[in-house]
Amino acid sequence: MQPAQELVKICPPHRGVRLGMTTRRSFLGGALLGVVVAPAGAQTRVPSTLRDSVRAAMPLVVLDPGHGGADPGAIGGQGTEEKRIVLAVAQELRRRLEGSGRCRVAMTRSSDVFVPLRSRVEFARQRDAALLLSIHADSAPSGMGGRARGASIYTLGETASDAFSAALARRENLADQAGGLRLPSVTADVQRILLSMMRSETRQGSERVARATLSALAEGVPLLSNPHRRAGFVVLKAPDVPSALVEIGFLSHPEDELMLRRPAWRTRIAGALAEGVIAYLGRRVAT
Repeated sequence: MQPAQELVKICPPHRGVRLGMTTRRSFLGGALLGVVVAPAGAQTRVPSTLRDSVRAAMPLVVLDPGHGGADPGAIGGQGTEEKRIVLAVAQELRRRLEGSGRCRVAMTRSSDVFVPLRSRVEFARQRDAALLLSIHADSAPSGMGGRARGASIYTLGETASDAFSAALARRENLADQAGGLRLPSVTADVQRILLSMMRSETRQGSERVARATLSALAEGVPLLSNPHRRAGFVVLKAPDVPSALVEIGFLSHPEDELMLRRPAWRTRIAGALAEGVIAYLGRRVAT
């Protein structure tokens, strides 16, 4: 049997339902899990209340405030800890996203606790998140732009876009993500096809959220030069969840640290991030 024929065999369409009506990601996700995801219009069990139904249909955004617990992250010249700054921004961002009524929100941590990198990725994958947004406020690598300041966003790149990005990723990546997808019992050829399709879809989503977020940030937040960069951060390696890592500034820069200590500035950043996420979700629904 040919790989393409086997792919159809493991996830055949319901009788009378056109497979083309499903979204590409829902179809691929169903194929990878060995199940069929019913397309729009197909009869499914209706939840007990309309509110539950509407909420369940909303995409889930997972916010990932970096570091936490015994890991403070970067520490600025005034003693500002990265873990506290990014948690405050994530909490405000969660409030704004939930207030928009456009998505559900979950956080990898909502208090000062340590969460391993792999657990952050798995948290999003297990919940079938539409987006994983990791939030950081790093310090510039020693000897590589100590005066660096401004916001930037990273998407996955096994080969870093520049030495600066590679150094940041090496410092953040204390452990790598080794968990694999739950693949059905199919041939190696079909597994490769499924993985390739899913990774391609995921990377396209990651690039779209990066563009939408940078566009929103540029309206009122200083940006690092070449603000969209690529590197192999562990939290960006989910093969089935579009992911981006945003650096909201550099605590190693006195002006960035001063601004990030101000609640009003953090609120501005959260507002810009919310605008970018909502814009991405709108495009995601439309495509």
